[in-house]
Amino acid sequence: MSHKTVAMLPILQYPHSRLKTVAALHEISAQTHDIINSMFETMYQSNGIGLAATQCDIHQQIIVIDLQKPDSKPLHLINPKIIELSGEQDSEEGCLSFPGVYDMVKRAMHVKVKAIDKDNNPFELEATGLLAAAIQHEIDHLNGALFIERLSILKKQRAIEKYNKLRSRNI
Repeated sequence: MSHKTVAMLPILQYPHSRLKTVAALHEISAQTHDIINSMFETMYQSNGIGLAATQCDIHQQIIVIDLQKPDSKPLHLINPKIIELSGEQDSEEGCLSFPGVYDMVKRAMHVKVKAIDKDNNPFELEATGLLAAAIQHEIDHLNGALFIERLSILKKQRAIEKYNKLRSRNI
């Protein structure tokens, strides 16, 4: 029996222009399972809790999330659409496309989203707290936006300066 290896995907880094690409609706295909499995593997290897296909230069509406807590389970959402937002929270966010930089971001506390799974089954999901923030963060990626765009001009400038400093040390 052959064992399929899961491919690691490249993660586009800021300021890569394709991070601004708005993702197209995903048509379920034979590759859908492989894309999702590779996205999970890439996210785990990068110590992330969420990843959007756009970050991997796959411009389709697919996100994977795993808060990696005892009471959470891995999630994948295809063609996710937020249908309800309520409340407000400030939470510290980071991004695999903007490594090493974290800042407080204001987002909705509760989110209701509809999506389909890899077997083309529609579902709705309600989330609060960190999971709600992660869903909103990843959907922003599908719309071509990074979390730093939700910061004040000054905080965004500081985040970019810190990021550039970190990058110059790693070259």
